[in-house]
Amino acid sequence: MSHTETDHAAGNFRLAYGVATDRGLRRPLNEDSYLADRNLFAVADGMGGHEAGEVASSICVGTLAQGQDDAGGALGAADLQELMRAADLAIRQAAGSRAGTTLSGTALVREGGVPYWLVFNVGDSRTYLLSRGLLAQVSVDHSEVQELVDGGEITAEEALVHPRRHVITRALGTGDNSAADFWMLPVRAGDRLMVCSDGLTGEVGDADVADLLTRHAAPQDAVDALVQAALRSGGRDNITVIVVDVVHVHDDGHADTAPRPEAEDAHTRPRAEEDGS
Repeated sequence: MSHTETDHAAGNFRLAYGVATDRGLRRPLNEDSYLADRNLFAVADGMGGHEAGEVASSICVGTLAQGQDDAGGALGAADLQELMRAADLAIRQAAGSRAGTTLSGTALVREGGVPYWLVFNVGDSRTYLLSRGLLAQVSVDHSEVQELVDGGEITAEEALVHPRRHVITRALGTGDNSAADFWMLPVRAGDRLMVCSDGLTGEVGDADVADLLTRHAAPQDAVDALVQAALRSGGRDNITVIVVDVVHVHDDGHADTAPRPEAEDAHTRPRAEEDGS
């Protein structure tokens, strides 16, 4: 398991984050890759068997990392969309469509000088928001069971044990659809975001995820507790988790790490999807 925790200054708030990845107890290789650097946090879950999935996820996050470096850490929505197209093409060229990867994550962007989280997703890795004590899944799975749930054919509880729960309908590097979905969220001090592969959510339910995220104040402690919970539940897949906190910094440099005192409705502002063709 590898992990890191870093503070990042950004205006009157800073980002504190932790990350860990684990092969799990059943898989011979870890095909997950991640990026947690400056304003960009992403998890890619490779697929394809043998080392192909590892190659696909590595190409994906490597493309994002290079793009962030080229942009000086200031990526926008159009930049991310172009980088995902580049990753999709690079994976296809390297693996001949025999491998692919999911991708979920968030980037800190500014529009009109105002900071927002730009959440992006392809496949069934996930991004969650814990705000004022309430956990919400921001991303929407691109999977067969999610389509069945949306169509009213099965319940969300039935989806958790459905035999085709791991079949995804969008991926980078393989298949006919690699278009990402995007969401815009306000940046609020006291909020916590989590990005993870399905090795976590396949083993640990949302209620337990919320409990662990709430119970552990330090991002790295929360990450480690979530990974251990997935391992205790069976660890049947690779597990990768990133937790990012928005920490308010006062004018005197004091960091306010206390939870926000009252609940309010959280709203997301969908971003229109551009043509990925």
